[in-house]
Amino acid sequence: MDYEPGMFRQGATGLPAKLGEVVATTIRQSIRVQQALLKDPALRRMIARVGEEFASALRNGNKILLFGNGGSAADAQHIAAEFVGRYIIERAPLPAIALTTDTSALTAIANDYSYDDVFSRQLEALGSKGDIAVGFSTSGKSPNVLKAIAAARKKGMLTVGFTGQNGHALAELSDYCFCVPAVATPRIQESHTLIAHIICDIAETLLAASPRKATKSKRGR
Repeated sequence: MDYEPGMFRQGATGLPAKLGEVVATTIRQSIRVQQALLKDPALRRMIARVGEEFASALRNGNKILLFGNGGSAADAQHIAAEFVGRYIIERAPLPAIALTTDTSALTAIANDYSYDDVFSRQLEALGSKGDIAVGFSTSGKSPNVLKAIAAARKKGMLTVGFTGQNGHALAELSDYCFCVPAVATPRIQESHTLIAHIICDIAETLLAASPRKATKSKRGR
């Protein structure tokens, strides 16, 4: 049966066999990409190492700055929320900022300078040496993401990229880069979420075992 718009009108029952095949094929494709991640020992080591880097930076009072466009903007916001709220373990909030959420800053920078500057200028204002910059770009070619990663490196920040198998430009600029072995944007983004969740888990677990350094107050001293 061929799919036609409106065929799921009220009262329709059952799932057309052809659409059922589409669902199954998409799930299998996603599984294949994630199995490829599982079979790559170098990538698994990198995930673990980046989780350690996150924990170390946060333990030392630094912050995570995340950014991307479209679905990648949503990924940046999602992962920032995992740190500011919590991933699994009940603990103190951790400093992570998605540079995709301040509409006044985004539109002002885009209007007064260029859309290519919307993340790099925020990083120049908010980033410090020891912070971690995380750029999401499924193509690895987004000019504003590349410019932001370059700006972060100049400030002495650790840089982490999330991209697809053809994201060579982002990989070359980043200290660490997760190049998911896929070209389809949805499959890449699904694996980005998986990798980022594992990093959250590692960082949160390590911080629970060895908490953040206490900040001394100058008041009343």
